[in-house]
Amino acid sequence: MSILRIELRRSAAIGAAVLALVVGVAALYLAPGRWSQGWMSLTLTTKEYLLLLWPLALAAGAWQGRREHRARVGELFDTTPRSPVRRMLPVLVAMGAAVGLAYLLVVVAGGLRIASTAAYFPPDVVAIVLVGAFSLSAAAWLGLGLGRLLPALVTAPALAVAGVLLVFFTTIMRPDWLGAVLSPAYGSNPFYPFQTIDPRVTGALAIWMGALAFTGVLLLVTRSPYARVAAVLPALLGLGAGAAIVPRDEATLIAPVDPVARELVCTDDAPTVCVTRVNANVLETLTPLAREGLAVLAKLPDAPTQVHEDRRSFALPDEMPAGNDDIITITVRIDDRGGLAHPASVVPEIVLSLGVDFTGECQRNGAVERAAAYYLLGREPVSDVGVVPGMISEDPLLNAEAVTLWRGLRELPSSEATARIAAVRAAILACRDTTGMLSR
Repeated sequence: MSILRIELRRSAAIGAAVLALVVGVAALYLAPGRWSQGWMSLTLTTKEYLLLLWPLALAAGAWQGRREHRARVGELFDTTPRSPVRRMLPVLVAMGAAVGLAYLLVVVAGGLRIASTAAYFPPDVVAIVLVGAFSLSAAAWLGLGLGRLLPALVTAPALAVAGVLLVFFTTIMRPDWLGAVLSPAYGSNPFYPFQTIDPRVTGALAIWMGALAFTGVLLLVTRSPYARVAAVLPALLGLGAGAAIVPRDEATLIAPVDPVARELVCTDDAPTVCVTRVNANVLETLTPLAREGLAVLAKLPDAPTQVHEDRRSFALPDEMPAGNDDIITITVRIDDRGGLAHPASVVPEIVLSLGVDFTGECQRNGAVERAAAYYLLGREPVSDVGVVPGMISEDPLLNAEAVTLWRGLRELPSSEATARIAAVRAAILACRDTTGMLSR
């Protein structure tokens, strides 16, 4: 233990760990909205930042690996009775433990922010985080071996650049299963809040990283040119083993779903409001807003009586739930602090659709629907820009037409205007064109 303490104090281990911790935490807190939704979002975001952390650990290991060459004591140490493995064990433990712990502390730093708001802790998080930490240790060990093999001053920065390119291009390479084995950042691109990573992908990465770590150890402790060539064998065997267990189907690799996170959590009383389990913490805030929107739609016959979080995703084309005229779905957005984002947009978004979800199967007239919706809301139509989150532009003629139709509705008796709006909603449900239905 005293040798290990000396190694931690005099080697690059602590410096590498501090640098990894600072880079990781800074990257997280520069964009907290990417991971404020919950534990899996935090886990995937931290895993994505391995694009920076993995090359950093690789370069730190290479810098440390050339220490004996830099001090010109290699031949002296070779004459000692201690085996190379025993001599190198402290630096292996110091470097591996330091950078691995730094990764865990990055996750903890993010977890402190979301601990009070994250409603669901997926069990897969533990394995993904541990393998991420192990991948940094493996990078440091591989760097130690390469630094000992190529003890040039340029080795560490060259490996840092090569590591960034390696992680990035293996993440996006085809076939997908090969990228899943090779890249420590694979699967971290977020598509939806109930995303996960298949345990077989995590297992394959752990095998590959273990093989790279073993190759690095062999390069560090061997002196024979033949032994150094043979050190590539564990990496090849690890690649083969990882490829043998990684799934091949695209849905599991690209769009894996945690079914528990996707389950709906609903209010006990009516009107029913439901959100996915991963967003259960905002149900209390969302409920009165959603019910206000339902109350506005209740002016129409056979209006929806439930609001559900939209669980559809472009990444899940075969997972589109069957339509239900009694349910209106909305997008639930989470802010940087883990609460409900854009609460003022909830009621307009519910009413703007007139209680009919947008499926893309039928052509819809935006001006007609906007005029009808704002009549129900009791105010003049305005552009969706600034009302609907994410809307950055629209044709100004659209709102001008909606205002004209809205003014026409206001000139009608209330019962007739409501009847026309009900007819518009019925036409939308029947997939008929609504153009002209408010201008007669």
